[in-house]
This record gives sequence, structure tokens and C-alpha cells, in this order.
Amino acid sequence: MQNYSRRDFVKFLGYVSSGLVTSSWLASCANVANQKLSSLTGLKPSLEDNVKLIDSLSWKRIISWKDSLSEKDKFGYNNDYINYLELSHDELLLWVNNEYINPLFVSGEKRTKENIDKEIYNVGGSIIHLKMKEGHWSFLKNSKYNRRVSGFQEIPFSNSQIIKGRKSAMGTLGNCAGGKTPWGTILTCEENYDYCYGERKFGQREVKASYHSWEKFYKNPPEHYGWVVEVDLRTGKSIKRVEMGRFAHESATVIQKDGVLVVYSGDDKAGEHLYKFVSASQNNLEHGTLYVADLTQKKWLPLDVEQDSRLKSKFKTQLNVLMYTREAAKLVGATPLDRPEDIKINPITGDVFIALTNNKKAENYHGTILKVSEHFGEYDSLIFDYEDFLIGGKDAGFSSPDNLAFDKVGNLFFATDISGRSIGKKQYSSFGNNGLFFVPAHGHDAGKVIQIGSAPVDAEFTGLCFDPSGKRMFLSVQHPGEQSKGLDRLTSTWPHLADKLPRPSVIEISGSFFS
Repeated sequence: MQNYSRRDFVKFLGYVSSGLVTSSWLASCANVANQKLSSLTGLKPSLEDNVKLIDSLSWKRIISWKDSLSEKDKFGYNNDYINYLELSHDELLLWVNNEYINPLFVSGEKRTKENIDKEIYNVGGSIIHLKMKEGHWSFLKNSKYNRRVSGFQEIPFSNSQIIKGRKSAMGTLGNCAGGKTPWGTILTCEENYDYCYGERKFGQREVKASYHSWEKFYKNPPEHYGWVVEVDLRTGKSIKRVEMGRFAHESATVIQKDGVLVVYSGDDKAGEHLYKFVSASQNNLEHGTLYVADLTQKKWLPLDVEQDSRLKSKFKTQLNVLMYTREAAKLVGATPLDRPEDIKINPITGDVFIALTNNKKAENYHGTILKVSEHFGEYDSLIFDYEDFLIGGKDAGFSSPDNLAFDKVGNLFFATDISGRSIGKKQYSSFGNNGLFFVPAHGHDAGKVIQIGSAPVDAEFTGLCFDPSGKRMFLSVQHPGEQSKGLDRLTSTWPHLADKLPRPSVIEISGSFFS
């Protein structure tokens, strides 16, 4: 990639073949690129316990774990995916996932009901009201909009589905990445639900015990989790969208084009799959067809009990297919992948980019970013092409890509997810802490992977989200100090507040680089 000429790389991205490139467009992009890159020097890997950015960027903390939202609510733990609803030109409602807990900080190691209640409260998501003040976004404490959607909130299943005897589930959890619908609601994805309520395979009665043992106090079946949840930011009202299947949803990336509405989602586990849901309506997600990718045949395979005799021989109802999607996907021949995580769509070409983080069991330690091109650019197409876009490794300068974002002119930003226990060790010794990277689509550095940010100790950057102007990026700093062995043996104290506890936080980054 780094040897590509500017024109060759633009061609690889698909701008030339799609007919989207004109001389004036290239010139305008070159101007943007030259402004950004004329003096840009990337960061060197760092093990420093701080947010480090290139000189043309700076950061501001917006909110941290335990900060008060209102008289009754506090911001949740381990913030991840971020998106927003515009209330006006200078006010936003920001949705922030709160993915999972660390008992050391949140509750305590003892598995008591009191401690588990603290954990259940701290997952789900937070809705916060922001206002533009002096060129930066600031949190409005005690706004009527500030609220939690926690692991306690009762959330119904879509279309009045009854799952394990109930029409609703207690709360949402494992909320990793997500998406935004054309009508402004947020899709938040339940990923590693098995850590909280265990798991079982289709046809089994016994539930495999969970890591956090929540099931000892709350007899919630694992089938109530692992869904995509749609949230109205104005009210907090939520619904679990059963039609999109149940697995470790990493993302729910929405695209609407030519009257077609599609949601892409990855299953974040080694050997799992890439999915898309094609809605029957462009105005809602109530009905549609779930597909899984077969990369060998370059086909999308329907997970529909009425369309595949193999599914019908094992699953008597479509609900069973959706409740045990992983087993259904394998039955029809889906391609196992190396932890498909975040998914984003290039705003210029329409190609679908998927972060395949890594697969250590298969000795893929550094991951790839995959590019999928739907046939004729039609998102409901059943055939596609694909190729590796970037391959991680020491020579590439990055490892384990996770969260992705494109700016308005097609430049790619991504963050990495080297696990805390692996940072600085063995295959990961050359990368330092997790980072934020920039891949320009234009200019003399087109295709070059440039590190523009470095996370604190044990942390990763998640939830990359540009504000409406494109001049500021919201960013989650997740799980700083995660490898701490005790409150007196902290590996991180970021963001270096008075209590010196490591606190997951949402920050705004801005500067001339984005202007």
C-alpha cells in the first residue's frame, strides 16, 4: 500500500472506476490533503499513561465514569460506541455505549447481590446532552435528556416475540459498537453477553456458567441477550430487534440507498461470521431477511428456515434460527473470519470496510481491514467481491484494527485493540499502547498508515465519531488500567483526576488537522 502512487491508490479505493473522480474533485481533495499532510509527522509508539496526539490535534475531556448525569443517574462504565442526534446547530444528544465492567473498580470481587446490582447498573448506555461553548462541546449536567439505559431497564422484543416465556428482557449489556437509523434512533449491539448470563447451544437445557455469575441472582436466560437494540435518544425507549439475529454483535452499520435499507454486523469472535440484514421497508426494521457471508462463493446466504432445507431440518421455526444464529450460519456454510468487529461504509465509493481484528489461534496476530464491494453497488445484492485493504504487522506499523471511521472526503481513521495483557510483549512489542491511525485517500501520502494518537496504559480508543461539522471527533477512552491487580497496584491513573482512579471517559479531539 505505501508504494502506491496517489492516482493508483485512489483507483484502488474505487473512486476512478466508480466515475466519482473528476479533475476538480481531485484538486479539492489534494488541497485538503496538502493542508493536513504538508507537515504531518506521525507519532512514534508510546507506553506513556496519557492521551498523546500529533501537534495539530488536542483533546478535551467531556465526561467520565461515575460523573453525575442527574440527581439519580451516573455515567456508566467502559464507554464504547458513540453517535448523536442533533437538537439544533449547537446542541446534541450523545449516545454512548457502556460495554462491560471491571469488578475491581465498579463493585468488588465478591459475588454478592449488592455488588452485582452495581455492575448491572453500570452497563448498557448513557444519553448525555451537549452544547457548543467557545468552540467545543460541553456536557449539560441535569438536562432533562440525560439518562441511563442500563442492565435493569425492561426492554421488549420486537414484533411481540416471546423468548423463553417472556415478551421482554431485563436490560441490555455487552454494548460494543452500533449504528444510526435514517430516522435518528441508535442501534446498540449486545456483544459478550455470555460473560454475564452464560450461554447454551440450541437444544440444550443446561446453561454454561458465566464469568461474572449474574445468573446466580437473576435467572435471566442467555437468549434474552446478544441482540441489536434500537434506542430513541429523546425518551430512552428501547426495543430488541430480534430479526437481526443473536450473536456477539460488534456493530450495526446502516446504509439506505435507492429505496433499500441494509444493516451490516460482525460477530466478534474468532471463527465467526459477517452478516447483513435487508429490511423489508426503508422506514423501519420490523421485518426483513438476515444473510451471512460466504466468501468462497462471494455470496450472501439467507438464514431463512423457509428458504433452506438444512435449516428446516434442525430449526422448526424462524425464531429458533434467529436465537441460535451462529449454529444456523455454520449449517449453511458461512465463512469463518478473524474476529469481524467494526464496519463502516466509504462515503465516496460505497464500499463496505470490515475490521478483522486478529485470530491468535490461527496465528493471525495483527489482523486486516477487509473491503467488500456489493455487486453494482446494490446493497441488497446477493453477490459481492472482496479484497484485503490493509494488513497489520510490524512493517505496516499497526496491529489489531478495531473501530473505523471515514471523514467526508473518504480518508480512513481507525483505532487498534491489542489486549492489555499483550501490549508491549512478544509479537506486539513494537507497537506500544493502542493507537489512533489515519490513512489518507488523497495527496502524496495516499495509502500510508500514519499514527496520530496513542492511548493511556491498558486502554484502547473506541467509538470514533465526527461531529456534524467534521471538525471535531468524539472518542471513547476505554478500560485504562485494566490490568491493575489492586487499587494499590494501579497500572494507570488516567485521566489523572483527584481520586487517581483510572476512569473510562469520552473526549473531544480537535485542531487544524480536521479543519
